[in-house]
Amino acid sequence: MSTTQTAQLMDGTHLAKRIVEEAAVKAAEISHRTGSSPCLATVLVGEDPASVTYVRMKRARCAKAGIRSRHIALPAATTTAELIDTLSDLSVDPDVHGILLQHPCGPHIDERAAFEAIAPEKDVDGVTMHSFAALSFALPGFVSCTPGGIMRLLEAYDVDLAGKHAVVVGRSAILGKPAGMLLLAKDATVTYCHSRTTDLSAIVREADVVVAAVGRPRLIRGEDIKPGAVVIDAGYNPGNVGDVDYDTALTRARLITPVPGGVGPMTIAVLLAQTVEAAAKQLGMQRR
Repeated sequence: MSTTQTAQLMDGTHLAKRIVEEAAVKAAEISHRTGSSPCLATVLVGEDPASVTYVRMKRARCAKAGIRSRHIALPAATTTAELIDTLSDLSVDPDVHGILLQHPCGPHIDERAAFEAIAPEKDVDGVTMHSFAALSFALPGFVSCTPGGIMRLLEAYDVDLAGKHAVVVGRSAILGKPAGMLLLAKDATVTYCHSRTTDLSAIVREADVVVAAVGRPRLIRGEDIKPGAVVIDAGYNPGNVGDVDYDTALTRARLITPVPGGVGPMTIAVLLAQTVEAAAKQLGMQRR
């Protein structure tokens, strides 16, 4: 009689809770020693329902962690120049320690120009060119939150990346690209794949670690997962569906992230942890 092995789930919810609890302790220490609590400013252009929900959730998590939040809601008709002015003002406000620009901002906004208006020391979402360069050269700075959360998950589950073949499916500036650079920094051999990759399945079959971050439901088929591989599903599509065909991948992978409950909670946890770290540096309590 044959037996089918089932992958171990990588519980992002539990790990994220621990990270946020640690951030809350540090936030309380900062407040006690300086008289100023860490503050995250959230900026939202328009009233996209999903974005409104995301911002509300992040602000609620801030409150639980002892992090103050300041929300700036801008009308949908806001221009790029007006948005840049808002972000520039927050960048020089000593009462604000971290800035989050909720994206997408709308097709009329030059998001890259807006991101670059965020001061590097307050870029707790890791979206600026400065942050990406720092990450790439292993210099101090803030990482993009989702890739940062992925790396913390891999570390928590003792995944040794040295010499392993990691395939990143997706090349966005704040997810796929930085995820690959972080894996490379851990001595993995990294292959980037994307919408124009020829024979994606063949490349995925060679992967010891798969990071799916392309935003296409069930693009990665279970039969293409190398037996014993580690599967990180950073996709989130309507109906709580990831980029990996979870049910079939579950029988081949060694470790796999569920959707939801895997990468998602880690993203917010890293955002809060980096906000506290930013406050510590700006208030003269640098811990590293």
